[in-house]
This record gives sequence, structure tokens and C-alpha cells, in this order.
Amino acid sequence: MLIKLTLGLSLMTMCLSFKLSANENTPVTEQRSQAIKEIVQQSTIPQLIQAMKANQLTSTELTQFFIQQVETLNPQLNAVIAMNSNALGIAKQLDEELSKGKIRGPLHGIPLLIKDNIETKEMATTAGSLALKDNFTHRDAPIIAKLRNAGAIILGKTNLSEWANMRSERSSSGWSAVGGQTRNPHDLNRSTCGSSSGSGAAVAAFLSVAAIGTETNGSITCPSSANGIVGIKPTVGLLSRTGIVPISHTQDTAGPMTRSVVDAAILLSVMQGVDDKDAATKIARERMNDDYIPETSKHSLKGKRLGVLYAAPLAHEHVELLFNKTKKVLEKEGAVLVEGLSTEPYANFYQDSYDVLLYEFKATLNDYLAQLPNEYNTLTLKKLIEFNQTHAALEMPYFQQEIFEKSQKKAKLTDPSYIKALQNIHQATREGGLDKMLKEHDLDAIITVTLTPAWSIDRINGDHFTGSFSSYPAVSGYPHLTLPMGKVHHMPVGLSVTGGSLSEKELIEIAYRIEQLIGYKYH
Repeated sequence: MLIKLTLGLSLMTMCLSFKLSANENTPVTEQRSQAIKEIVQQSTIPQLIQAMKANQLTSTELTQFFIQQVETLNPQLNAVIAMNSNALGIAKQLDEELSKGKIRGPLHGIPLLIKDNIETKEMATTAGSLALKDNFTHRDAPIIAKLRNAGAIILGKTNLSEWANMRSERSSSGWSAVGGQTRNPHDLNRSTCGSSSGSGAAVAAFLSVAAIGTETNGSITCPSSANGIVGIKPTVGLLSRTGIVPISHTQDTAGPMTRSVVDAAILLSVMQGVDDKDAATKIARERMNDDYIPETSKHSLKGKRLGVLYAAPLAHEHVELLFNKTKKVLEKEGAVLVEGLSTEPYANFYQDSYDVLLYEFKATLNDYLAQLPNEYNTLTLKKLIEFNQTHAALEMPYFQQEIFEKSQKKAKLTDPSYIKALQNIHQATREGGLDKMLKEHDLDAIITVTLTPAWSIDRINGDHFTGSFSSYPAVSGYPHLTLPMGKVHHMPVGLSVTGGSLSEKELIEIAYRIEQLIGYKYH
């Protein structure tokens, strides 16, 4: 069950950058708030917009409701770092436009939260680090501009694993020096996973309609599974990465985190597109006119060939039972399950994968920092290491910066060792991995379990992963969707659906039908 906290909890417990807006505005009444909560819990984005069109709800009420939700729940969750002081004003403007028959797009009046490594013009982009605490770029990342053009309200910024979990090998997911420790709304003592920790917790706890996360390897899918929501890690290049604090130009992508497959499809449709500043997005030209929103009419999995991949979470006997139950539901629907699939990485695969990220992190981060339109453009990875050493009491009270230091020692991206490692991991995950499985077994998609139930938070020793699936779609750059499959004890467990490059439309249609069959309730 989601936590229920009483109104009036002090915001003084929030970490130093949390700035709540609109306190001067009169809150909606308790009775109306409850009515709005019921609408939110039962509605997809199209249904919310329909309620606005029918004068059953206004964007202003919806935005104020989420502001109150953040005021009430965030002191315990630490899911939100900053709020947009202009959110209510934007909502009122959108209400006025709607009253005159103008609808900007499929997100008209919908409040969203954004991971705090993505630039938004009103708020700082910190990546959770005190070194970027006041990094106001006064610009929107292209994906944020697309969301606004579609009518979305940028409600605030979410907490994350600092530097998207690219600082220490012993980190606690969801902890940042700016935002503190994010907590799972299903159990405050358990992890949200990461690095899109705040986005996952916020959506699960109804702090916004939906959120945007980023992933390099598991940072959307893992917190989506841990918090019991839908997450899509798209094909790398389908969405622009400009204006996002980077790790890897070969693996980074943003993606939607929502309470339904339909909502995730809408956000993905809005955010996709070519960006001349991001060479990887040339791949998006093949999908410029794609609408990922599944038809609302009944889908069927009859005849769909789904490869069943063994992944580490299945070593947990209760996870295996839940997965087996799900497979029976799919077979009853008529899906053809092809059992016995497994990934077979070569001996040095995981070390090569790590080395590639170490090389790329130094190069891409230094390039991003140098192009900031403010005083932070003199920063480098070397200077960030020095900053953390100087501010160790605040930045490194629980874990250090081994990843930073290892990355700093790496050579340029022209190094033959980097080029060879990148070639090897791409061959292993593409031609010799996912593409091979899909082709040999004539599969429509591959399914497995995303993650075991979330572990207990341990900032002293770090995360206690006991099994997850993300590396092959992450390294290959292929899409990976996760949706709630059910719970083990009281904690959510996600079902992964993955496929080849640019197969989002097919994966979403399959996931949409699975969602209908499983009937997972988000409230």
C-alpha cells in the first residue's frame, strides 16, 4: 500500500535546495482534493484531459492537488528536489486557452516532474551534486521544449542517485547531496533503485501525473520496477540527449515513467525527434511520423511469439512463481512462449562494458560542462573530484568517488582499447545477442523479470542487488519496457519486454495487452 501521511508535515526537513512554490495560493478543500485524487488514481492522461474538457476538472486544480501532495508526502520520500514557482500560473493560462477551445496538444494541462539532470529553464539542473547547486542554464532541453509545446506543465525536478549513479561503486541508489535519500512509497525502509529514483517514487506516490527519467543501464527500468510503475527506455537516438547531464553517448537516453502503458506511449510520442546537435538522433528520422499510442480497442496476443529469457531475478523463488503465473496468463491468451533463452556474455563482457562507460563519461561530461552558459563552464571532471574532496563531509559522508577517479585516468575516445571494447560489447549484445535471439526464434519480443523486490536502504554498505535485467538492451541501445507484474510480499516486481532497434511500437502494443490481462492496480 502507498504510504498515507497526515497534512502539515514540516518542509523544514527537506534538503537545502527544495523550493516549494505557490504557498500563498489557497489550497483546494479537503473534499475536493479527495475527489481529484480519485480522478487521478483512476485516469490515464487522455481521461484527465477529457475530464477538463467536460468541466469536471481544471488544470489549476490538478496542479494545486499535486503541489499539496508534494507538501504532504515529500518530507518523507525526498522524491522532489525543486518545484516550479510558475506552475500554477501556467495551469491557469492553459485553463483559459481550453475555455476558448484551444488545445496545445496531447498533454494540455498535465503536470509532469523531471529528473534533475535534465535542463529546464526555470530551475537549476544539479545532477544531485552541490557542485552544480545553482546551475541555472535558463534553457530547456529539446525534450522539455517538446513536452511544453504539447501542453505539459513542468511541475518540478526529481531527486536522483547523484551524477546518475556514476560516482561510486558503493553508492546507495536515490541518494544525492542536494536531495538526500529517496525512499520507496511502498515501504519507506526500502530502496527506489536508481538512478531515476525520485521520478519512480513520485509517480508511484501520486506526486505528479507522470515523470521523465534517464537511463544509461537500468536507470529507468530498475526504479520503475521497484516502485511498481511503467517505464520505457527507448532506442538510443529516438529522443534528443541535448541539455541532459551525460554519462555515455552510446547508451544515454531519456524516457517516460508513468502509471499506465498508454501514458508512457503518449510521452514517448511527444518527445521523439531529430536534433541536429545530437548525431545519434538521425535514427529517429525513420520514426518521425510514428504514434506509439496503442488502439483502445482490445488487443490480442494470440500468435505472438514471446521469447522467455532467464534473468538473475528468477533465482528468487517467489519471483519465479509470479513470473510463472504471468506466463500462464499469456499462454491462455494465445501467446506462443519460446522457453530456454539466455544471454551468453563473453568472459570479459562486464569489464569491457564498465570500461566503455568510464571512457565516455569523462569525455561527454567535460564536453557538456564546457558548453554551459554560465560560470559552471569552467568545471571539468578533475575539478569535480577536487570539489568533492574539499566538501567531503557533505558530498561523501557515506560513499566515495571511485568511478570519478577511474574515469579521470582514462585516455581519449581514440584509444584503441576503448574502440575495441565498444566493438566487442556491441557485437555481443546486438548481432550475437538480442538480434540473434529474435531472428533465430522468429520472435515478436523477449520477456523476463526486471528486478527482484527492492532491498533495504543501506547508505553505509550501499545497494544490495540480488538480480536485475537491463544490460543487454542498455549496451545494445535497444528499447526496454517494464510494467508492473504484481507483488512479492508487499513490494512490486516488473515484467520486462524488449526487442530490436526501433521496435517501440510493437513492444508497447504487447505491453498494453499484458497490462490489460494482468490488471495491476496503481492505487
